[in-house]
Amino acid sequence: MPAGIMIPARNMPSMIGRNGTVGGFGSSSGLTLGQPNMMEGQLHQLDMTQNTSESDIPRIRDDDFDSATKSGSENHDGASGDDQDPRPNKKKRYHRHTQHQIQEMEAFFKECPHPDDKQRKELSRELGLEPLQVKFWFQNKRTQMKTQHERHENTQLRSENEKLRADNMRYRDALSNASCPNCGGPTAIGEMSFDEHHLRLENARLREEIDRISAIAAKYVGKPVVNYPILSPPVPPRPLELGVGTFSGQPGIGGEMYGAGDLLRTISGPTEADKPMIIELAVAAMEELIRMAQMGEPLWMTDHDGASILNEDEYIRTFPRGIGPRPTGFKCEASRETAVVIMNHISLVEILMDASQLSTVFSGIVSRAMTLEVLSTGVAGNYNGALQVMTAEFQVPSPLVPTRESYYVRYCKQHADGTWAVVDVSLDNLRPSPAVRCRRRPSGCLIQEMPNGYSKVTWVEHVEVDDRGVHNLYKQLVSSGHGFGAKRWVATLDRQCERLASAMATNIPAGDVGVITNQEGRKSMLKLAERMVISFCAGVSASTTHTWTTLSGTGADDVRVMTRKSIDDPGRPPGIVLSAATSFWLPVSPKRVFDFLRDENSRSEWDILSNGGVVQEMAHIANGRDTGNCVSLLRVNSANSSQSNMLILQESCTDPTASFVIYAPVDIVAMNLVLNGGDPDYVALLPSGFAILPDGTTTHGGVIGEAGSGGSLLTVAFQILVDSVPTAKLSLGSVATVNNLIACTVERIKASLSCDNV
Repeated sequence: MPAGIMIPARNMPSMIGRNGTVGGFGSSSGLTLGQPNMMEGQLHQLDMTQNTSESDIPRIRDDDFDSATKSGSENHDGASGDDQDPRPNKKKRYHRHTQHQIQEMEAFFKECPHPDDKQRKELSRELGLEPLQVKFWFQNKRTQMKTQHERHENTQLRSENEKLRADNMRYRDALSNASCPNCGGPTAIGEMSFDEHHLRLENARLREEIDRISAIAAKYVGKPVVNYPILSPPVPPRPLELGVGTFSGQPGIGGEMYGAGDLLRTISGPTEADKPMIIELAVAAMEELIRMAQMGEPLWMTDHDGASILNEDEYIRTFPRGIGPRPTGFKCEASRETAVVIMNHISLVEILMDASQLSTVFSGIVSRAMTLEVLSTGVAGNYNGALQVMTAEFQVPSPLVPTRESYYVRYCKQHADGTWAVVDVSLDNLRPSPAVRCRRRPSGCLIQEMPNGYSKVTWVEHVEVDDRGVHNLYKQLVSSGHGFGAKRWVATLDRQCERLASAMATNIPAGDVGVITNQEGRKSMLKLAERMVISFCAGVSASTTHTWTTLSGTGADDVRVMTRKSIDDPGRPPGIVLSAATSFWLPVSPKRVFDFLRDENSRSEWDILSNGGVVQEMAHIANGRDTGNCVSLLRVNSANSSQSNMLILQESCTDPTASFVIYAPVDIVAMNLVLNGGDPDYVALLPSGFAILPDGTTTHGGVIGEAGSGGSLLTVAFQILVDSVPTAKLSLGSVATVNNLIACTVERIKASLSCDNV
């Protein structure tokens, strides 16, 4: 019974025995109703019934409660009511419950702590007690047990509290005595310890990101864009896959260090003053992307081929704020594309939010990508609410098309309907630079979960760009939006999703000759081919990390070369590597060019290095719905018996916007290790190959899969090891040899395809 509660008056008469004694207050071992500390400060007048006078009811004194507390089972003992002396100073006699009564009630309590009236009456009859005595004994016993339990819990909590207090003091001492891991001295004020950094990350992960960003954005809404000075020193960029070390110092052929271009070289992470503005831009860009992806006419008009065309006037009316007016001389490129891809939405979000995976999956479009600073890692262990400042360089696989460098914030958010959205928006207003030739208005994609691990992707690309540096051959392709537009992003994503699904496939039919069924061997060979493709794509464009030098002529077929030194890179042969590339137009469809170049039976018509030998396919891995999407291991059987046979690793891939045939000579011993599941990172490769694009003049946007759909833009790129000593000087004879090699290859391709076209 709770402390301080008195027995109601209506129950008091029944507590008075026939002999005038008051019974039933005690228990064998516990707190009682009469306990002084439970009644302290609470004096209540008991109201008696009209048939009972105050003189008939003896007062329960403090010493009565003390006695009851000590014994827990004491009872008033005396004569009947007639014999009782009503005088208040008469000493009362007490008695305990008998040992037998206590034992019986204790045993019954273990079985049933809450007896009902029938059980109490039966127990009182057996023990010779009043039912009310039994009732109060059980009440007191329950109170006693509850108090003991609370006392035990308090003891445990007190012990845990002391332990935490000791740990806290230990951590305080450790932090106060922390030392710098580099110099061993005490840490300076303001530096962040590892523990503090870990706690900050955990705190950011557990906070509700949407409320936080919304609150900050609302606080700063309406503030003008401020131009901040460029910071220095710059953050060193991630080097390209193309090589290690520096370009050679030959006059007229390079001399620039590996690294970022003019724009990216001057950019560092945002300042604290920048971050509220960045958050505001990201929140507004997310809202704009959602509407851009979902709205139809009049914002998006449809042409006769079904492609979406942005109505710029309607866009300005719908989104009046944005990132400011279009710079002078810039053109608008806007496109939207939707597709269903074979990848779940979580994996897609991870690819888009990881700079390394982004440049791997989209290697034909993204030549470089780097995360400068992560402003938010998201919540609940995923990328919902992730916010990061990035730089990237976007490319068309040709030295005739300048790359597009962009400095932007990428924001990922999961919406109420389960749809994920990833949006980019340029931050060039925060870092004004005359080198900026491209601004990303809100661009990105919406990802909707579909059954069976598929996802529906809606991609929006919206940029303002200065494209005056694009060669006339590629003007039509780029201006139509097919060079950098949403269709190319979605087509590349679809093809790469198929490739990844193929790499994870386990049910490979063993009927076809040359098909690799060894799961580990398949993974290793596909990983090696992926590295080969990345290396080729990174080295074929007009990236700001390259210094191409034109060797001959003034026409479109000019051969451009550059050199680099390969040092301490297990994935490349050491020495001086000469890269050469050229782009030209062919009056045949992209599909016909692709089929001709990937077919091993027609390889001898254009491959001078095969020396007329017979090319045979030794192994084959299909990695897409299209039969042209595959990785092959070719063997060249030399016509001259004195020459050793050569192995060639080749990957051919095609989608509606671009096709590639990329190959590299490989060592026989190394490939045997790869086919048995060995590490492919130590296989030296110098990839060469072809990038095939539609010329953009067809009425269907230059779709590669359509036979006879206009002409093709073909880029040929070779990498040749001209000297195995990295410190050697490059001879002009080596340059002339590579120039002749690529020129002869181009002539052979033109001759063969012109004959086919006739």
